[in-house]
Amino acid sequence: MEKNYISKLFVIITGLYVTCLLLSNITAGKMWAVTDSITLPAAVILFPVTYIMGDVITEVYGFNRARFVIWLGFFMSFFAVAIYMITVLLPHPGFWDNQEAYAIVMGTTPRVAAASFAGYLFGEFSNSVILSRLKVATRGEKLWVRTILSTVVGEGFDSVIFITISFWGTMDNASVLRMILFQYLFKVCYEIVFTPLTYAVVRAVKAREDIDTYDYGVKYRFIGAAK
Repeated sequence: MEKNYISKLFVIITGLYVTCLLLSNITAGKMWAVTDSITLPAAVILFPVTYIMGDVITEVYGFNRARFVIWLGFFMSFFAVAIYMITVLLPHPGFWDNQEAYAIVMGTTPRVAAASFAGYLFGEFSNSVILSRLKVATRGEKLWVRTILSTVVGEGFDSVIFITISFWGTMDNASVLRMILFQYLFKVCYEIVFTPLTYAVVRAVKAREDIDTYDYGVKYRFIGAAK
């Protein structure tokens, strides 16, 4: 496969990744009462999928392609947030009674937006870097170890950064720390539960693309299924 070749499957996976990311940003405004004492943003049911898809992209296409997709997701999210804020500010006719509801759902504060962008960049890049470095270190073996370890670090950065910037000082510290812990544990468990699906998707994509890329400081490619 040529270095700059872009396959249809890569475009589809990238499109799904960005779509999941944008949907996660919208659904983050809904809070999910898991129990009387545990509350999580509804986005936790979808956002971990971006990490799973990020794992697939890094594992199959390599860190360079994954870096491109992460930055693409960042700029698409920034563009989406800008459009949401502009549409909220547009004057509305007197007969339209849904302005407040629309602003609540689609609007965001600069603080929350900054928290989301920072958590995303630190989390996704650390996940991809660790996964690709471990792939070189393990010579492509033990995919489950690599995906889980990279998620442990990546989701840790994302949860701590996003929750801390968004809510520190707006509620008692114990509640913020509890939110960080439960959100982090949920996301990591999510990755573990869906590890068999990650394996299946990676194997299928590698077989379809006939590629298995090592490109984090290594200048060769190994063609073969994930182990």
